[in-house]
Amino acid sequence: MKITIVGGGFGGIKTALELAKKKNNQITLISDRDYFQYYPALYGTATGKAHLQSWVSLGSIFANMPNVDVMIDEITHVDPAKKQINATSGNTYEYENLVLALGSVTTYFGIKGLDHYAFGVKSEQEIRELKQHFFRQMAEERTVDKHYVIIGGGPTGVELASALGTYLERLRKDYRLPRRKICVDLVEGSPRLLPRMHPKTSEKVRRRLESIGVTVELGKRVESANAKGLMVSGKPIETHTVIWTSGVANHPFFAENKEHFEFAPNGKVEVNHYMRTKSGIYVIGDNAATPYSGLAQTALHDALFVSGNFKRRQANKPLKKYKAVMPPVVVPVGENWAVFEWRWIRLSGWLASLVRRAADMVGYSDILPIGQALGVWRAQSVLEDDYFTPSAPKRR
Repeated sequence: MKITIVGGGFGGIKTALELAKKKNNQITLISDRDYFQYYPALYGTATGKAHLQSWVSLGSIFANMPNVDVMIDEITHVDPAKKQINATSGNTYEYENLVLALGSVTTYFGIKGLDHYAFGVKSEQEIRELKQHFFRQMAEERTVDKHYVIIGGGPTGVELASALGTYLERLRKDYRLPRRKICVDLVEGSPRLLPRMHPKTSEKVRRRLESIGVTVELGKRVESANAKGLMVSGKPIETHTVIWTSGVANHPFFAENKEHFEFAPNGKVEVNHYMRTKSGIYVIGDNAATPYSGLAQTALHDALFVSGNFKRRQANKPLKKYKAVMPPVVVPVGENWAVFEWRWIRLSGWLASLVRRAADMVGYSDILPIGQALGVWRAQSVLEDDYFTPSAPKRR
């Protein structure tokens, strides 16, 4: 069987790995980058932990799988009638079975100035720009910002806010700047942090953040950004460091090929009980309008489901219908402290942080051989002196 998979994230890679176990399958994996990005670790890399924990080359993942062809390309158009997809390279790819796992993209909800003045932590390039910004501020300009403002009280915003102050204090000492309080602000438009989690968990996280020096602003609306700072609910905040962790939208590929898809109100693609669209294309992970779409565990669940049904087709067995599974959620909030929720179970503190460490090990081993996964997992505790870098062009 020939299967074409588009997307180098959790869903796409896990689907390819599962199907590659059957040697007579021929898999083509198309990704717009040559590495896998482990999203749960990005906040750690952005705050001084090892790069190794966040990025692994696709070549190393599929090194011993001759039935997987990896193509670095970006698709632009699909023609289900001809069973073809076109890419920015000018290449046209024929397919027999197509799985789309393109992931989501950042959206700024049209807030004026944010696309230009805000930094991000959702890619290697964004993290590099943020660290070079810190380098310019502290090493070249010999200054510390009045406020370091993080927008978004979801998991990424909470994780980043809990680690940023410690990282910036380390930089201040390394650059031998005068002692000064590092002010980290977390701004969230909702009445509480982590809106998907239980209100009691949200309150615990708020108290934990405030106990480690983070100022939490809830129910506040970001109105605009400029070179001097932010306007939040009519109040100016003076800052040169705004980090946007909120706002994701479905990959624009689907809107650009809307004639072949049906959409839910949130812009994600409607799929049937077998994760297929009206045009016979499989859509999984962040792109599919399923109950827990947007989480890494859901993308892995979707990959196992779709690959399992491919195997059943080959064995002439009845196909299974998709069943959404609520994944556990664990969010670190500083060193050796986290919150964990799954169904009726709620934990907080050091025990939850151990669960997070274990969850990361499982996450890496879902993608990598156990030896390599263990090495990457261990890298989470490694501090890197990667902030002494040449200046990049200023963004302001």
